[in-house]
Amino acid sequence: MPVRLKKLIGAFLLVALVIIYALVASVFAVARLSESGPWVHFLFFLLSGLLWVLPAMGIIKWLMLEPKAKR
Repeated sequence: MPVRLKKLIGAFLLVALVIIYALVASVFAVARLSESGPWVHFLFFLLSGLLWVLPAMGIIKWLMLEPKAKR
């Protein structure tokens, strides 16, 4: 796969990840945390704010892989 195409796909994947993750986290927070205390809110948003990094690291790792040499 050409490097430029791989970077384009990676950029779209990262943007889609952030948008979908934010929507899912927000829906979960509204549905489950409406009557919770401030510490529960703080912990949820702290953890959910950091958790998206794991799949993003996987995408970035994939972007950094060297292309296979052609024979």
